Amino acid sequence: MRVTATTTPPAPHAGSEPPLRAVLFDFSGTLFQIRSYAERIRAVLPPPVDDTAMDHILNGLEAGLADPGVREAQRARDVSAEAHQHAFTTWYSSVPELAPVAEVLYGQLKTPEYWQPYADTASTVRQLADSGLALGVVSDIGWELRPTFAHHRLDHCFSSWVHSYEHGTEKPDPLLFHRACEELGVEPAAALMVGDHPANDGGAAGAGLRSYVLPAGAVPGSHRGLAAVLRLARLAS
Repeated sequence: MRVTATTTPPAPHAGSEPPLRAVLFDFSGTLFQIRSYAERIRAVLPPPVDDTAMDHILNGLEAGLADPGVREAQRARDVSAEAHQHAFTTWYSSVPELAPVAEVLYGQLKTPEYWQPYADTASTVRQLADSGLALGVVSDIGWELRPTFAHHRLDHCFSSWVHSYEHGTEKPDPLLFHRACEELGVEPAAALMVGDHPANDGGAAGAGLRSYVLPAGAVPGSHRGLAAVLRLARLAS
């Protein structure tokens, strides 16, 4: 069963599906958001970087996404740590001002302090964990996420960590969702995948899980709308 962020789930019929026993979460754009590019760039370039210069750099990054070399580097970027780093540093280097600091900018991605949880992340995750539900992370990523969760004192809430780069594949490959379910000791039909990408995270439905796709466009530090997950878990009305 797939439930979108704009749909109210129907009341389940008796015996129609097993009770929910686990919730899997995507990472970026679902529970956490990286600090803004302007903030990150100003942290690595010599000051001053005024608004005009920053606009030029940010426009260059946007234009870089259309560069054939950058686009090619994005293919299967999450299947290995090397491919992930190559994809991002190639993109950053497409902007002349950022080429000398491309590796430093990539290093920020792996630095917990640069990631900010949404305002409702901690309360939602802790309430789910306290209710007895098993929690896991399934992320298309190129590095280990536990340190970031630990920095924000949320790592203890999770019992499974499935990083795409460790398995040589990306969502919506059922292997990733099934691996998390196996580690949590639940059947796919008793698990809910929560993410922000309709094809990748919503694709969990094709692997036999329930799925909930959050709307795009959340601002770092804002409420992400995770209360809906509590309702799906029958922990809130």
